[in-house]
Amino acid sequence: MPSSLSLAAEPDRLLPAEPGVRAIARDLLSLVDSLPIISPHGHVDAAVLAQDTPFPDPATLLVTPDHYVVRLIHASGVPLDRLNQGPIANADPRSVWREFCKAWPLFEGTASGYWIRSEFEHVFKLDQEISEATADSTFDALQSRLSEPAFRPRQLFSDFNIEVLATTDDPLDDLQHHAAIAADSTFRGRVVPTFRPDAYINIAHPSWVENVDRLIGTAGDGAAGYAGYIRAMENRRRYFVEHGAVSADHGVRTPLTLKLDRSDAEKLFTRARCGEWTPEDRDVFEAHMMYEMARMSVQDGLVMTIHPGSYRNHHLPSFEKFGGDTGHDIPFPVSYTEAIRPLLQDFGTAQDFHLVLFTLDETVFSRELAPLAGFYPSVYIGAPWWFLDAPDAMLRFRSAITETAGFSRSSGFIDDTRAFCSIPARHDASRRIEASFLARLVAEHRISPARAEELIVDVVDRAPRRVFKL
Repeated sequence: MPSSLSLAAEPDRLLPAEPGVRAIARDLLSLVDSLPIISPHGHVDAAVLAQDTPFPDPATLLVTPDHYVVRLIHASGVPLDRLNQGPIANADPRSVWREFCKAWPLFEGTASGYWIRSEFEHVFKLDQEISEATADSTFDALQSRLSEPAFRPRQLFSDFNIEVLATTDDPLDDLQHHAAIAADSTFRGRVVPTFRPDAYINIAHPSWVENVDRLIGTAGDGAAGYAGYIRAMENRRRYFVEHGAVSADHGVRTPLTLKLDRSDAEKLFTRARCGEWTPEDRDVFEAHMMYEMARMSVQDGLVMTIHPGSYRNHHLPSFEKFGGDTGHDIPFPVSYTEAIRPLLQDFGTAQDFHLVLFTLDETVFSRELAPLAGFYPSVYIGAPWWFLDAPDAMLRFRSAITETAGFSRSSGFIDDTRAFCSIPARHDASRRIEASFLARLVAEHRISPARAEELIVDVVDRAPRRVFKL
C-alpha cells in the first residue's frame, strides 16, 4: 500500500470522482493553478518577512500557531501547556512535535490534515510517513530543511508565488515592518497592513480602557473623551491607508449595527470608561461603532470586512491560564438581515463602499447573505473561513450562494491563517473546489465550457482584486 503522504501528490485530489466531470475540472484547474496568490486577509506577522529570520523548528512553525491543530490534539486529552500555548510557553519543541505525531491519525478527513499533508509533500518534500514512531526522525528532517536558505520566509514567499499578503494589525502599530518591506527594492510582492480595532471597540476587552486612553493620547489631536476617540480612529485609519492598507477588519460578536445619537454615544462611552457597563451596553456600543466604521470606510476607502459569530474563549479556565487564541473559540448562530440594516440604510448604495460579510453559520449563506449581496452594490459575500474553509464546506458555500447571487458577488478565497507554510495548500484546495463546482455545471449543461473558463479565472484572481481594491 502506498504511503498516505502520496495522497498529496495525486494530481486529481479533490476533483470529482466521475471521470467525465473530473476531466472538465482538470481542464479548468489548469487555467488557474499557476496564477499568483492574492491573500487579502490573514494573520502572518509582517516582522517574519521584514526580518527574514529562519523559522525556529517544526513544532513552532506547524503546530503551536495553528489553532486547528492545537484544538484537536487537546480534544484527545493533551493539556495545552504541552502544546506550548499561552504566555508562558516552555515546552520543548521536540516534545510538542511528538504529541503532534502521536495525534496525526486524528486528522484524517479534516481540512487541517489535508493542508498539512500537502505541506509535507510540496513544501518540505518529506519522504517519511508521520507517526509516533517517526516523530524524532521527521523532526530532524524538517529541522534540517528549515536551516536551508531555501526555507527562509522571503524565499518561500517567492516560491509560493504570493503577489499580495495582508496582515492583521493593531491600530497603534507603527507599521515599521510594512514600511521596511515596501522600501526594499529586492522584495517582490506586496505585504499590506489591515486595520483591526476590536480591542479598542469591545468594551468587554480586559484592556479596553487602557487601549482607549493610549489611542486618544496618541492620535486624538488633543481632543478628549468620545470626540477624541472618534478623531483618533479616523487618524489611525488614515495612517494605515498611507502605509498601504486596503481594508479594515472587524471580529465582532454579532453583526448588529446601530446609529446612536451623538449624545447617547458619548454617554455610553463615558459610562463604559468608568467600568459601569452591562452586557447590553457592550453589544450596543459595538453595534454603533460598526456603523461608525462604515461611515469612515465611505470616507477613507478602506474595504470593511465583518467576521461575527464566534464565542471567544469558550472555556474560561483555559482562557485564564493560557489567554486567548488557544483553540476554544466556538461558532454560534447569527442573523444579518435585521442586524445589518441600519448600516445599509445609509451606506448600502454609497459609491465605492465595499462591505464583505463573513459568517460561521452556514444557514446564513443562502437565506441572508446571497440575497443581501444580490441587491446592495456595497455587499460582497465573504468566502468560507475558519471552521468552514474545508473542501466540502467550500462546495456547500458555492452551491448556497450562486443560484441567488451568481459568481460576481463573492470575495474570492480568504486563507485567514497564521500558518505561513499552509497558504499555498489552502489556495490550491480552493482552486480545485471552484474547478469541481464549475465542472458540474458544465456537465449538466447549465453553463458553457467557455463561460466556465472565464468564471474560474474571475473567482480565483479577479474577484479578490476587485473586492479588495487591489
